[in-house]
Amino acid sequence: MTSQASRRLSRRSLVRGSVAAGAVLVAAGGTASRAAADAARPSGSIDSPDGPLLDTRALRAAISGLSHPPSTSAQLHAAHGAEHWYGTEGVADLTTGRAPRPDDKFRAGSVTKVFVATVILQLWTERRLELGAPLGRYLPGLLPADFARITVAQLLNHTSGLPDHRGIPDMSTPEAALRHRFDQWTPPEWVRTVTHDPLKFRPGTKQEYRGINYVLLALIIEKVTGERYGDAIAARLLRPLGLTRTLFPGDDPRLHGPHVHGYLRMTDGSLRDATVYNPSSTWGEGELVSTVDDLVCFQQALFSGALLLPRAMNKLFTLPPSDVRMLDGSPARYSMGLQTGTVNGVTFWGKTGEVYGYRTRVLSTRDQRLNFVLTYTPTPLNTDEDITNRVIAALT
Repeated sequence: MTSQASRRLSRRSLVRGSVAAGAVLVAAGGTASRAAADAARPSGSIDSPDGPLLDTRALRAAISGLSHPPSTSAQLHAAHGAEHWYGTEGVADLTTGRAPRPDDKFRAGSVTKVFVATVILQLWTERRLELGAPLGRYLPGLLPADFARITVAQLLNHTSGLPDHRGIPDMSTPEAALRHRFDQWTPPEWVRTVTHDPLKFRPGTKQEYRGINYVLLALIIEKVTGERYGDAIAARLLRPLGLTRTLFPGDDPRLHGPHVHGYLRMTDGSLRDATVYNPSSTWGEGELVSTVDDLVCFQQALFSGALLLPRAMNKLFTLPPSDVRMLDGSPARYSMGLQTGTVNGVTFWGKTGEVYGYRTRVLSTRDQRLNFVLTYTPTPLNTDEDITNRVIAALT
């Protein structure tokens, strides 16, 4: 490990769930200990003097039924202060009928981006890259000259203005999604699909969420570190935190070991297993495989400041200036690595992820007092946010 934040992490233990405010206790002289965190985490709700803070009945109801949207499974880990609750619904595998477990692997989609952003911000604090530098400095010749002036910061907060993809398959039906699920893409090939049109807007003036921004950031990690981006993330984040079941599979189409299956409902009504597919088209932006346990641990470490120095934490939680709006005119909602929204007066920060057959939500208040990791396996190709909305309503 090379970053200042990573060296600091490796000298202390992260102990989960020990303070009502959701803060992390650290013990000097230890190492990042997953076992200590698991031992400290309560297995269920703990009554406060005024009664439990978590409405576990409402949380159970929020993930039960699995009909809105139609899903085959759901897992939820929720915390309010020192109280923790974990629950499941449905089955991890329709063939065996086995219930999901918190250490089952699943595809976490765009949660990948938080891991990429964290390493980019670590490299910035180490002065190995500049956030205000044009990406052409790190990736010369990869993009047209006008594009190469986009800065690293503008990639991080989705204000790059990169154009839409051209020349990629139409994946608008479940049949098409399965038909193309073994397509092989390299990162340069994927980048070239956004070079056929001019920039949508002057970089830094508007915000549009685009996965290609993080493909470029992953390439920058490789250029700066000399390692594959997944290896750099493993060395800096996964191994120090003990996230042994989190990985970046590259073009490996299978989930190995115990995992949750994802399914898609075809237009004829039949259900097909969509678990196995080549994730090369999601390289750098959405290929993460993880578990509920691992994402809870990562969320706590990130929000506690154990992975980033204070000036990098400020970047993580800072939105663009108020005059920078989304393309539809709504306020910007993406920082340098996270997204944010306010529900019932509670502001959450975190990341959502979506790939065929899987949805993941990793969200927390900035002080960690209220947080949750939700993963479920909807069968429609495009689906609503009913489960997420129910969980947030139950928590707030």
